[in-house]
Amino acid sequence: MRALAAAEGRTLRFGVRLHVITRDTSEEAWAEAGRLLDAIDPAHIRTAQKVLSHSESIGQRRMLALHEGYRRDGGTVHDLEVYPNLWAGVGLGRGGAGTALVGSHAEVADLIEEYARHGISEFVLSGYPHLEEAYWFGEGVLPELRRRGALSTLPAPIRLTA
Repeated sequence: MRALAAAEGRTLRFGVRLHVITRDTSEEAWAEAGRLLDAIDPAHIRTAQKVLSHSESIGQRRMLALHEGYRRDGGTVHDLEVYPNLWAGVGLGRGGAGTALVGSHAEVADLIEEYARHGISEFVLSGYPHLEEAYWFGEGVLPELRRRGALSTLPAPIRLTA
């Protein structure tokens, strides 16, 4: 795609929208993800999944299949981990940005760097509750990325918004 854009005198940037659940340790982050799951009313999940089932998005259909297996089998928080430290639990109750980076500050920084190596230069990050997760990200992940020198070496321009 970049080559096609360049042939037309254009450049492309790629971005990703994710939630973040980061804590000092991986165990604490996953416990928080579990608490978020426990707080979702099962009736809300059923309603959200029904609404989302009308989507024509292939990605949304894949998420629905994952969630159905989780709900049917009485899964654990880790059953919704679709890649190391990438969690699809947020999508149980909402469409769109239904995945989260979950882990210690170093693990979340690792994933951000991995996304950047694959060409992502725009990151829109959030969490629940917004202010609390912004704090954890700002106090834990950003210093880790700075310590590694990653903020200056990631593809420019990079925007991390927590």
